[in-house]
Amino acid sequence: MFTPIVATLLWIFDTVIGLYIFVVFLSVIASWLIAFGVLSTRNDLARSLVNFLDALTEPVFRRVRRVVPPIGGFDLSPIIVFIILYALKNLVDAYVVMAMFSRGD
Repeated sequence: MFTPIVATLLWIFDTVIGLYIFVVFLSVIASWLIAFGVLSTRNDLARSLVNFLDALTEPVFRRVRRVVPPIGGFDLSPIIVFIILYALKNLVDAYVVMAMFSRGD
């Protein structure tokens, strides 16, 4: 009976996690392009995009950096965020599947 609702909620959760993973990936690529001089923040569109990506990712990166600071100038926070997001997604998916099969729905 609750299977369509649970499936829909799981789809929404997976979609949100997937979109945030994409935003983290774009943030990493944008920071590399700026660091290598390919993308200039003097361009209004580029600056707006970078500010938008920073507003979405920097609060999460900052929390990770408190625990794991940059090592040798290399920021590990995006990698750790990727691992946490994928682990969370897989964990929730597995628990939902187990709950659905145990109920017999």
